[in-house]
Amino acid sequence: MGVINATPDSFFAQSRSIAADAAVETAVAMVDAGAAIVDLGGESTRPGASPVSEAEEIDRTVPIIERVRGLDAVISIDTCKTGVAAAAIRAGAELVNDVRAARSDGMLELLAASDVGVCLMHMRGEPRTMQERPVYADVVDDVRAFLDERVAASLESGIEATRLLVDPGFGFGKTVSHNLALLANLRALSSIELPILVGLSRKSTLGELTGRTVDARLPASIAAAVLAAVNGAAVLRVHDVGETVDALKVVEATLAHARDGV
Repeated sequence: MGVINATPDSFFAQSRSIAADAAVETAVAMVDAGAAIVDLGGESTRPGASPVSEAEEIDRTVPIIERVRGLDAVISIDTCKTGVAAAAIRAGAELVNDVRAARSDGMLELLAASDVGVCLMHMRGEPRTMQERPVYADVVDDVRAFLDERVAASLESGIEATRLLVDPGFGFGKTVSHNLALLANLRALSSIELPILVGLSRKSTLGELTGRTVDARLPASIAAAVLAAVNGAAVLRVHDVGETVDALKVVEATLAHARDGV
């Protein structure tokens, strides 16, 4: 899953594509590099981010979706607003990537009435305050319980299990220790077997572990992606598609050799 931010304030400047032409060019390049999903967001969810209006988010994203929906990839809208999700689905989005796990008013009903995929993410608090002293009894158990509850609510609303993914929400109200515990225990995060999406690309945890600025975190991001894939992640949300795809080809070939002896 390649990341495109139609925002002026997302934490990684090189992922920002406010102009529609630039966003379309980036999406095409990501698909050419091997992205199976292109995830477009119109509101930053970095720690400390301020919300934007529903209308502004729609203005930032829908014109881009209308231009990239013909690409050979799933087009995803990264939003927690029901109105934005509805507009994006009408424009051609095939996946709603929701950091609030479909808790906004009307979101479950909207998604149940559609046929799009749904990613349910765990987040403690809100982006503006989520990194203020996050505490868990046991982060793996707590995140799993939350995701299981949101999956149950989604199924009860009429969303088929085949449309669901879950995301532990790395960096969304978690310390470095919390993130490492989740990465090491990915396979334990859902009591029912659903694909797990992981987004660790260039995040602050990698900076704290390496001492690198966001622009210098590519090697750490690839390492995190490889670990996530080996530990059971089905989807990797990344800024650097080509480099990550190359790393995963090596992982897949090695695992296939170990499994089949070929």
